[in-house]
Amino acid sequence: MKKLSVLFALAATPAFAAGDIPFFSLFNTDFVVLIAFLAFVGILLVAKVPGLLGGQLDARAEGIRSELDEARALREEAQTLLASYERKQEEVKEQADRIVAHAKMEAEEAAELAKEELKASIARRLQSAEDQIASAQAAAVKEVRDRAVSVAVGAAGDLFVKNMTAAEGNAMIDAAIAEAEQRLN
Repeated sequence: MKKLSVLFALAATPAFAAGDIPFFSLFNTDFVVLIAFLAFVGILLVAKVPGLLGGQLDARAEGIRSELDEARALREEAQTLLASYERKQEEVKEQADRIVAHAKMEAEEAAELAKEELKASIARRLQSAEDQIASAQAAAVKEVRDRAVSVAVGAAGDLFVKNMTAAEGNAMIDAAIAEAEQRLN
C-alpha cells in the first residue's frame, strides 16, 4: 500500500504532468532531489548512523533508567526518613501530652493544697478573733466588777461612816480588806 502511494506521488509530479521533461532525466529537479535523498540515506546506512543513533538512544535510555532507579532509591529513603520523623513527632506529641497531664495534676494538687491552707488560715484567724473577743469580754467584765466593787466600797464606806462609830468602822475595814484579799487570790 505504501509503495503504491509512493508511486502515485511520484507519478503526480508537475514535471511529469507537463509532459515535456521525462521524470527519469537529470534535467528534472524532482528526480535529482530523489537521487540525492536516496544517496544521503544510503550514506547514512553505510556509515551505520542508525546503529549509532540507536546506541546513543540506548545509552540515553540506560542513563534515564539509572536516574529513575536513583530517584526511586531517594524516594524510598525519603519515605523512610519521613516515617522516622512521623514516629518521632508522635513520640514528642505523646510526651507533650504526658507533660500537660502531669502539669494539670500538679496544678490540681496545688489548688487543693491552697484550699486546705486557706481553710486552716481562716480557722486560725477565727480562733484568734474568738480569743481576742473572749479576752476583751473578760477585761470588760473585770473592769465592770472592779468599778462595781469601787462604787460599792465607796457607797458602803459613806454609809458606814454616817451610821457607824469609829470602832465599828475600823473592824469593818479590816474585815473588808481580808475579804478582798481572799477574793483577789
